[in-house]
Amino acid sequence: MIILIRIYVFLFVGVFLHLFSLPDVLAGDGKKRVYRTAYTETPPTIDGQLDDEVWDLVSWQGDFTQRYPHDGQPPSQKTKFKILYDKKNLYVAVKAYDDDPSKIVKRMSRRDGFEGDLIQIQIDSYFDHRTAFSFGVSAIGVKNDEIATNDGDHWDTDWDPVWYVKTSFDSEGWNAEMRIPLSQLRFTNKDDLVWGLQVARKYFREDEWSMWQAIPQGAAGYVHRFGELRDLKGIKPQRQVEVQPYLLGQAERFEKEPGNPYATGRSYNVSAGVDGKIGITSDITLDFTLNPDFGQVEADPSMVNLTAYRLFFEERREFFKEGRNILDFQIANSAAGGEFNNDNLFYSRRIGGTSRYFPQTGANEYMNHPQNSSILSAVKLTGKDKNGLSWGILQSATATGVAEIDSDGQVKDVVVDPFTNFLVGRVQKDINDGNTVVGAMLTSVNRKLDEPHLNFLHREAYTGGFDFLHHWKDRNYYVSLKSLFSHVAGDEESIIATQTSGERFFQRPDARHLSVDSSLTSLTGSGGTFKLGKNSGNLLFQTGLTWRSPGLELNDIGFLRNSDQISQWSWLQYRITKAWKFLRNFNVVGLQQMHWDFQGVNIHQRYQTHFHTQFTNFWYFGSGVALIGENISNADLRGGPGIKYPGGTAFWYYGGTDNRKKVSGGFNNGWFFGKYDYQTFFEGGFYVNYRPFDALNISLHPNFEYNRDDQQYVATASVNGENRYITGTINQRTYSMAVRLMYNITPDLTIEFWGQPFLSTGRFEQFKSITSASAEQYTDRFDDISPDRIVYEETNNVYKVDETGNYSPDYNFDNPDFDFIEFRSNLVMRWEYTPGSTLFLVWAQGKTDTPLMANPGFRHLSEGLFRGTAHNTFLIKYTYRFRL
Repeated sequence: MIILIRIYVFLFVGVFLHLFSLPDVLAGDGKKRVYRTAYTETPPTIDGQLDDEVWDLVSWQGDFTQRYPHDGQPPSQKTKFKILYDKKNLYVAVKAYDDDPSKIVKRMSRRDGFEGDLIQIQIDSYFDHRTAFSFGVSAIGVKNDEIATNDGDHWDTDWDPVWYVKTSFDSEGWNAEMRIPLSQLRFTNKDDLVWGLQVARKYFREDEWSMWQAIPQGAAGYVHRFGELRDLKGIKPQRQVEVQPYLLGQAERFEKEPGNPYATGRSYNVSAGVDGKIGITSDITLDFTLNPDFGQVEADPSMVNLTAYRLFFEERREFFKEGRNILDFQIANSAAGGEFNNDNLFYSRRIGGTSRYFPQTGANEYMNHPQNSSILSAVKLTGKDKNGLSWGILQSATATGVAEIDSDGQVKDVVVDPFTNFLVGRVQKDINDGNTVVGAMLTSVNRKLDEPHLNFLHREAYTGGFDFLHHWKDRNYYVSLKSLFSHVAGDEESIIATQTSGERFFQRPDARHLSVDSSLTSLTGSGGTFKLGKNSGNLLFQTGLTWRSPGLELNDIGFLRNSDQISQWSWLQYRITKAWKFLRNFNVVGLQQMHWDFQGVNIHQRYQTHFHTQFTNFWYFGSGVALIGENISNADLRGGPGIKYPGGTAFWYYGGTDNRKKVSGGFNNGWFFGKYDYQTFFEGGFYVNYRPFDALNISLHPNFEYNRDDQQYVATASVNGENRYITGTINQRTYSMAVRLMYNITPDLTIEFWGQPFLSTGRFEQFKSITSASAEQYTDRFDDISPDRIVYEETNNVYKVDETGNYSPDYNFDNPDFDFIEFRSNLVMRWEYTPGSTLFLVWAQGKTDTPLMANPGFRHLSEGLFRGTAHNTFLIKYTYRFRL
């Protein structure tokens, strides 16, 4: 390992010393191209044939430039296009030439799969040089549509406009013909419009991208470099009114429990709701949902969390996914990565999240408890005017949630979720052609707390932030500043819970700057980020500082991993964007990170370098090494003192084959070796993709993790008013395998299966009592609990500890050993029988088991998967979109 580290350091230093003096390599002359369109009284027939006479009104334009892999070179194949318009639509014809049409890759996928040969037309109809609407289609006819924001830094594939396209094939290649309703675009009310325009093509056989308006790979920004679409005269912004009601039928099958009136083995339900999109003006769009259904949403991957921190899961619900960049206020977004990168003022999964209160039940009592709070409605209002002012407002309400408890036939209701109102507002203003952006965001959460047992929740929670971004030198350099605050209020119980939660632990005995105040009824905190960087050319860098004050609380409507932290980073990358010898691309990165808490204690330091490359045969490989210094966790002892870890070395590598082939695959391996052998971690996995024919894709991704950690937290015990913080050596093994199958019957009719068997098992030994958590010498930080002082009581599944040696237990703790088995799957048939209207058939299955096994492994996993009755859910959902 030492030899590998020396090699990495030598290569990293050598490359950067040599390359700091090299100029950035940018292709293209930066000249804006112009396409002049024409008005038509007679619309073309959208059949992909391009044979309507009306297309003769305009000329073809081509002369594309390759962007990847050979930046600035002519493309392998020619492409040309035409654009027409009328009062309601934009029409696009694209001819993609191919020297050997029999080899055109006609891979099928569901919408936004981006598989096979494809073309895209991208339109900056705001003409703000920051936002673009992208309409793409594969050769076989699968739609790919996105919204680009932040000058192309963010792409939202969850945007699904209603538009029409057909493709065809001939002896010269393949063709695409589009009709894009103007109602799907946003533009100002002017007599003579100019829009930004880009047309791009992916030539799949060579994994090659070419573009009408040349934009070098190393250039800063994207949308502001578009060419221009001119001669758009006399068209008016279209008022978009789309209403999509749905009807849902649901049946469930699950294990029957004798005597439990809520576990009869089956249930049925029918419900209805409506989604809609209304263009209030040319600048303002209203999205709404009433009684939304998320039954076809894929389940989250299984995890076992042994930390004090919250887990972050991606949003999977369409209403909240579409346009989420508009309401985004990511606090750090560090190029160097880091556990704080998910922190955000708005985390939509808080709306309709897991129920917050779980009543205790006694003997002969059964409970019907809702899994999630129920969303009554959600409304999202977004817009952007001709002066560059954009805004977004989201309001949502969740219903009072009630658990029903049956006690020998007597039924009572217990409120487990209060009625809650969520409000999010975001505004941004472009200045100086989008080179400068200023913005602000405010959120509020208000709960109706009429039940004393819900006083642990905040009655109200408010957060807000200000952000500033400025680019200069043709957007090559940038500076960014964000500042934010939070304020939560409620009963004393709720503020005590906030002060002692996993994000804070104000009760830590070594936190001289913190203490728990039981009289508080509110808590206020602040945070922010400063970044400076360069994002163009061959050499890129970013340095920054982000902070979270101890009182910051975002988790009522946002996401916050932990507070009381100041983090600094520096990140440097050199990249080769042009293909060179046997490499298609190459980049090498070096980074450094440090964290402190608010009393000035250095709690983390990390130095890392890694590289990634793709070869000319389309295989890829990457590797990295990180040196981690002594670090302190203020959370691992769950309110105890900060515990110091010795640090160590991490090393990883990964690789894969050409994913254009019918069979492709890859692997990943990583290790962490702690100093003094306090921890050893290994993760290894591989994936295999098999595409027997264009319409079917099968992928398998098995993974294995092993973790041996001498300082895994177990429990906190009290002895004569003093706390004992117990850790142990854990040997944890985790097996999982993600399975995905996608079958496209047509571009609009797909069948998709996702499943994940999961097993995690943990065994503890050599328990310890933390005595001096931050002692200089590692072995001085704890005392081993000798075998003659600890007894396992199998009847109660607890360990009893005789600390004083008087043959009487001084404290005990539960056996921390665990086995967790879970299987989750979704089988979804999706048929978009007409643009915007869909039929879903869904089968979802879930099974969870937690038996302690003697020697757990894959055999026990398979036994657990087939033992007992799974929870099966069957759905049929019918939607129809009305355009008014």
